[in-house]
Amino acid sequence: MTERHIPFGRVYNFRDLGGYTGHEGRTVRWGLLYRSASLAPLAEDGPDRETFAGLGVRTVVDLRYPWEVERSGRFPETEGVAYHNLSVEHRPYQQASMEATVEPGPFLAGKYMEVASDGVKEIRQVLDLVAEDTGPLVFHCMGGKDRTGLIAALVLSLLGVSEEDIVADFAITGQFAHLAVARFVERTGKQPSWPYTGQTPPEVMEIFLAELKAEYGSVREYCATALGIDDAFVETLRARLLTD
Repeated sequence: MTERHIPFGRVYNFRDLGGYTGHEGRTVRWGLLYRSASLAPLAEDGPDRETFAGLGVRTVVDLRYPWEVERSGRFPETEGVAYHNLSVEHRPYQQASMEATVEPGPFLAGKYMEVASDGVKEIRQVLDLVAEDTGPLVFHCMGGKDRTGLIAALVLSLLGVSEEDIVADFAITGQFAHLAVARFVERTGKQPSWPYTGQTPPEVMEIFLAELKAEYGSVREYCATALGIDDAFVETLRARLLTD
């Protein structure tokens, strides 16, 4: 079995989205689509650079705000790898600094709905890259959790992956919550006040998908109505990312 989690030294939460069962029983291809936390640590020479090069990634999509890129660094310019900064979120907020009483499920699902509404232009650009690229692609944000989780959910849904698997894939990120906290402390010098920092309770994605379906009828209808994605686009996406 192909390994879903790709181990690095400084980069964390780097995962292959292959192996899930999609439309008509076809399988999402391994080694073509990855999700990750920030790739800024790859600016340092060392084993992580070698690991990344071995994956043959040709496109990096950075979902963070430009000011986050400026503050925390970006994937280094690399020959043969295209870099795109597409900020899908338009209303910044500080999760780690929130009050401990804020429940993650409804709160984060609401934030995802904001992104789904505000970021339609950028989300469509990201999905265009995923569908049209001919080589391996990775998309990421800061922790590879929220913005990355939303894009992963949309792509997997269009590929016909079950909601159960989409929620399960989202929840995997919680295994790396301690690293998200460590990076926050490293960057700010203080502990996060929100106890759910870096965590991905399944109900976050469950509520988000339910709210998206309540507003648009289905995830597919959201993509059609808000993003302008037609059947031809979906077929192109499936032809690229699903087994024959």
